[in-house]
Amino acid sequence: MSTITLFTNRDTFAPAWKNALAELGYGVRVTTPDQINTVAPRDAIIIDADADELSEDELLTAIGFARAIGAHPIVQVPRNGKLADVEEVIDDMCQGMVARSDADVVRLAASLGRRIDQDRASRFEFVTVSPREGEVLAILGDGSSALLRRPLHKDDDRTDIVAITLDDDAQTATLSLVSGSTLTLNVKDVLARARGHADIPIDGARLGARLRELRLEAGLTQAELARRTGIHRPNIARVEAGRHTPSLETLARIATAIGVPTTRVLSED
Repeated sequence: MSTITLFTNRDTFAPAWKNALAELGYGVRVTTPDQINTVAPRDAIIIDADADELSEDELLTAIGFARAIGAHPIVQVPRNGKLADVEEVIDDMCQGMVARSDADVVRLAASLGRRIDQDRASRFEFVTVSPREGEVLAILGDGSSALLRRPLHKDDDRTDIVAITLDDDAQTATLSLVSGSTLTLNVKDVLARARGHADIPIDGARLGARLRELRLEAGLTQAELARRTGIHRPNIARVEAGRHTPSLETLARIATAIGVPTTRVLSED
């Protein structure tokens, strides 16, 4: 059973979250915001943005720290609008995991299981025919997606796809063709094709140059990209300069913020 940590110093904050999380089988630990340095990678945490003596800067620091180490922050913001100037930034940093009402508490608690599931990127969520001719669109459980150019393999006769079904474990998809043939698409093959789609290696100066090119095409500054991703601007600069190689998860987050699929980052087309 996972334990979720609530960061607050208000007695009125914890009960709603405790009840919602307990119903879903989670353990709950309550501590004060100044203990944010105890968060570990992959932890799910809930931050009370209205905690006593928690300034805007301290709140953003807490969220940024959690994101930087690979934790999963949820933030509950007050209804009085006192954080209006930074709520958009909080939304971006928390990838929409922001509570503004009691109904949001229940909804976000229920979504935690999906958020902390480390295997979700290795399962299909949805597979369909791409809006662009000659391609299949695969959407994975973490929200990332890949466009796969047909033929998918040597048995693909390129006739129209009439049905697509996911197996129970969501590891494979079966595509039925108008010719009567069937194709099996494995999520591992999709991940491998996405990662090896292009001549650009997953590290080095060429990847950084490609990200910079796409960012400029989208009309974004490094500061705006940093705001959209929750990645500090100096780190964006390091990636673009080829001095740091991002993980595939981070690369997908940057690509989404720019407005392009990850496969385009890895392609020179």
